[in-house]
Amino acid sequence: MAYAYFIWFLLCQFLVFVSEIQAKLPAVIVFGDSSVDAGNNNFIPTVARSNFQPYGRDFNGGRATGRFSNGKIATDFISEALGVKPTIPAYLDPAYNISDFATGVTFASAATGYDNATSNVLAVIPMWKELEYYKDYQKLLRAYLGETKANEIISEALHVISAGTNDFLENYYAMPAGPGSRRTQFTITGYQDFLADIAQNFVKSLYNLGARKISLGGLPPMGCMPLERTTNLMGQHECVERYNNVASQFNGKLSGLVLKLNKELPGIKLVFSNPYFAFVQIIRRPALYGFDVTTVACCATGMFEMGYACARDSMFSCTNADKYVFWDAFHPTQKTNRIIADHVVKSALAKFL
Repeated sequence: MAYAYFIWFLLCQFLVFVSEIQAKLPAVIVFGDSSVDAGNNNFIPTVARSNFQPYGRDFNGGRATGRFSNGKIATDFISEALGVKPTIPAYLDPAYNISDFATGVTFASAATGYDNATSNVLAVIPMWKELEYYKDYQKLLRAYLGETKANEIISEALHVISAGTNDFLENYYAMPAGPGSRRTQFTITGYQDFLADIAQNFVKSLYNLGARKISLGGLPPMGCMPLERTTNLMGQHECVERYNNVASQFNGKLSGLVLKLNKELPGIKLVFSNPYFAFVQIIRRPALYGFDVTTVACCATGMFEMGYACARDSMFSCTNADKYVFWDAFHPTQKTNRIIADHVVKSALAKFL
């Protein structure tokens, strides 16, 4: 009898423990660019889309959802690993409603950046607009669950920010130098500081709206993307180290920002989620992870195609994306996304469990 009571007691304690974990992270709320966009761009007039084959060919049912990958993106895997749900829906997708969004939603828009000028390049959703959508979401959540419960979800949810790559590769380095261009206005260090200030204000805005658990994402080694290697003719198609150095330097600024804001903002739990070194490890030692190809992508020729250039009927596309680090010339495969997400959860997000 005593033994049975002891087992019952342990079971009760375990259930309390599990419920506490679940209560800690009731939702995952996402902001940023194509690294975390689950299809918002499908519903705005832009060419920065991926809601067609072969995108999504390894997703549930082979659906092209608007994720820039052959399957899931990193935040899907993060949400799943944290015990929230297996995929995070796009806020603008009419197939979902507030009952779906209450446990996770992404406001992200492919091709956007911290800099408003970056979002203008391909007419996508700027970060300030993502914040406005978040405010609308909060109103819907309060109407759906009531003020108290909604506020609890907002304060306990994990808020994920992933942006910055496009600011450098689509804007600063891509736009011709001239009047009004960022290269004319800023040195590269000055532009990094400019973006870091915007990131800081974005975190503070989330904080002022009730968010307390926030992950600020770092940049990958963007000089190793197939598009950059393809155009690196003088460097024999190796990684563009200048771009990698810029990413590494910017990550240092974001890391410092996280330390600063954790001291300044009472009650905030802000972490820096850095994919850089895990990505470098994959590229340098691909065989350790079961990859065969790092220099080109799976889609089409793998050298420069992304979006509409990744044609469904391309005879060049690979048959097994799991052997490739990159899906298109700019974005990782589902397998890479899973590895990076696993690294981020273990190195930064585990503290929220």
